[in-house]
Amino acid sequence: MEFVDALNARHSVRAFRDRPVPGPVLERLLARGATSPSWSNTQPYQIAVATGPVLEALRDDLSRRFERLAPLQRAPAWKKALAALRRDPGLPDGDFRPVQRYPDDLQPRRVATGRGLYRMLGIGRDDHRARHQQMAANFRFFGAPAALFLFVHRGLGVYSVLDAGIFLQTLMLAAVDEGLGSCAQGALGLWRSPLERHFEIPADYQLLCGLSLGYPDTDATVNRFHPDKLPADALTLARR
Repeated sequence: MEFVDALNARHSVRAFRDRPVPGPVLERLLARGATSPSWSNTQPYQIAVATGPVLEALRDDLSRRFERLAPLQRAPAWKKALAALRRDPGLPDGDFRPVQRYPDDLQPRRVATGRGLYRMLGIGRDDHRARHQQMAANFRFFGAPAALFLFVHRGLGVYSVLDAGIFLQTLMLAAVDEGLGSCAQGALGLWRSPLERHFEIPADYQLLCGLSLGYPDTDATVNRFHPDKLPADALTLARR
C-alpha cells in the first residue's frame, strides 16, 4: 500500500475473523516494528507474542479475572481491603494503572469517543449489562487470533514509553499493509502474573499494554466506528 493509504486505513478494530495469522506474517510485522527509531537506539522494549494454546489460556485467565474485578470495583472499601489481604486474583497486579482519572481538558474527548462507540452499537447509558459485555470483550482480545504484549524498560522511564509508542505505530501500520487490523489496549496491562506463567519476562521490564491483532470482521458494526480526530491546527501551539 501507499503510506498515506495505510495511514488513513488504520483504526482500532474490535471484531476479528476466526482466521489465524500465519507465522511468517507475524515475523514480518515484528521485523518492521524493529526498524523503529528509539532513544540512542536502545530499543528499550520487549514483546510477548501469544497465539494458539497460549492465547486461549490467556483469554480464559484474563476474562475470569475481569469478571472478579467488576463487582470489586463497586464494592465498599472494607470488601476491597479484604480482597487485597486475600490477594484476590481479580485485583490488578500490573505495573501501571491504565484506569485513572482523565484531566479536565482531555475528559470531553474521552467521553465523546465512548458515547460515539456505544451509540453505534446501540448500547444505552443505563444498559449496564451490555456495557459490561463490551468491556469484557477487551479480555477476549475481541476474538483476535493473536495478541502482543509490550514491556518497557523501567530504567529509561517515560522515554521507554515514548519508544514503545513509536514501535506500536510502526507495527500497526505494517499490519494494515498485510491486510490485518489491530487494537492497542491499555486494559491488557491490568494483570502481569498471567503473562509470567507463559513468558520469561526480564525483571527490569514493565507491562505497558497489549495489542489484539488479526483479520478484521468487515461485517461487524463496531468496526465502522471511527472517532473524529482533532485537526492539526488544534494541536499546534500558537506563537507569541
